[in-house]
Amino acid sequence: MLRRVVVLVYPDVQMLDVTGPIEVFDTANQFLPDPADGYRIECVSAGAPLVRTSVGLEIGAAPLEAGDGHLDTLIVPGGRSLYAALEDRPLVEWIGRASARSRRVAAVCGGSFLLAEAGLLNGRQATTHWAYCNEMARRYPRVVVDPDPIFVWDGPFVTSAGVSTGIDMALALVEADHGAQLALEVARHLVLFFKRQGGQPQFSPVLNAQLANRAPIRAVQEWVRTHVERPLPVPELAEKACMSPRNFARVFHREVGVTPGQYVTGVRITRARELLESTDLPIGEVAQRCGFLHAETFLRAFGREMGLTPGAYRQRFQILSPAGLLAGAGPVGSRP
Repeated sequence: MLRRVVVLVYPDVQMLDVTGPIEVFDTANQFLPDPADGYRIECVSAGAPLVRTSVGLEIGAAPLEAGDGHLDTLIVPGGRSLYAALEDRPLVEWIGRASARSRRVAAVCGGSFLLAEAGLLNGRQATTHWAYCNEMARRYPRVVVDPDPIFVWDGPFVTSAGVSTGIDMALALVEADHGAQLALEVARHLVLFFKRQGGQPQFSPVLNAQLANRAPIRAVQEWVRTHVERPLPVPELAEKACMSPRNFARVFHREVGVTPGQYVTGVRITRARELLESTDLPIGEVAQRCGFLHAETFLRAFGREMGLTPGAYRQRFQILSPAGLLAGAGPVGSRP
């Protein structure tokens, strides 16, 4: 039987939170050898038949009652009117009832709040957009909020970090249903650079550092990013900023929020992650290209920052570009 996917929509719902996962499931339908193994996608809303989205476009939806019966997958997106939705008790209660009839429930971005409001995430791990993780933890102390991954799967509930990560989450759902090869083919067809795994961090360590207000410090930050293979001692960086090393270190920490050494290490680790994800370079060469003089130093720094070895990181997160996919096995169920 077709897998029934029901997407809840409400006024000012985030457009990509809705259309991203829908595109993934619809594309999967195109590549399945047996159409009966595919997905039947429905949108439901208390505001049927037309619901205005965050970008002003309207989505056609059936009444909530049309979502009765068994569901394979319930998708709950986020939106600009999320707080109004959280106070809509009939809507929250419908989510609870629909979840009980669903094999699995997936939330995109602020949709995680709606699942938490319905009491569905109590005692479970979940995530949401990094900017709202603290708020989610404060509002729902019984939910174990993880701010790092792009999506978290705990039992029948999957929560994603938001916006484009809803696509990654939907690809993971397709992979769980039909295998990795189909999910990769869907990613290639949608011209996604790679299929990210759920444990991938929401953003790189460099983005944790502030961009300095003072132009000399900003120039040093950019210079570090483009010369990561160099030793980059503090006196050299201070000279670039036309400051004494002591004054430079003090100003840099005040402007950026980390010491120069911490910033340089973060840039090196970010570059190493890029090379581990996109190349087959030996670990020692990755270390050299990122400015680590010794592989042992690289291993310690990477493990301290990422919580796993470079080899384990590559095994989990190495990407396949569209070109790499084309060079591999043929598409699953491709049609003339």
